[in-house]
Amino acid sequence: MPDTSYLTGHLLIAMPAMQDPNFHRTVTYICEHSDQGALGIVINRPLDLDLGSVFEQLSLNPSDPSLAQQPVLQGGPVHQERGFVLHQAEDTAAQDFDATLSVTDAIRVTTSQDILTAMASGRGPRRVVVALGYAGWGPGQLEQEMAQNAWLSVPAVPRIIFDTPFEQRWQQSARLLGIDMSTLSSQAGHA
Repeated sequence: MPDTSYLTGHLLIAMPAMQDPNFHRTVTYICEHSDQGALGIVINRPLDLDLGSVFEQLSLNPSDPSLAQQPVLQGGPVHQERGFVLHQAEDTAAQDFDATLSVTDAIRVTTSQDILTAMASGRGPRRVVVALGYAGWGPGQLEQEMAQNAWLSVPAVPRIIFDTPFEQRWQQSARLLGIDMSTLSSQAGHA
């Protein structure tokens, strides 16, 4: 039986009182969470960079010009030079990339360049989020932040990750819990 105290495959929604500018009004997809810590990708912070620029740096010529216009996200404050590709599992069922983690049955994260090569040639996953950097927590750190009401969490749904406009992801993620973020105070506290 899986340990349900861990948040792998969940969306972490920053509470309005979150003061850390790295995470104010963010939604983070948790790729790994164990007693060793947690790793997630922020999914609602587009950079002033598109996938076309990444392809150009790698000397790749995308077969689909619309793919080049897709924004690259700021995945978090750690290792901002490192790339992560969140993608749906069924899009790549027949492919194995060099470095892929199956987060859930539906969503994978790949960190190897071969996925970008496949995407540029039209053989890669169609529904993707490309990010630079990640959010990381040491052992027990995320659990402590959860206990301090810094975050809400909800099991992730692909529609939020891949289809919802970036500027709506924070509000829409909270709505999965039946919460309207505009009604919450930005003051932290405990009842």
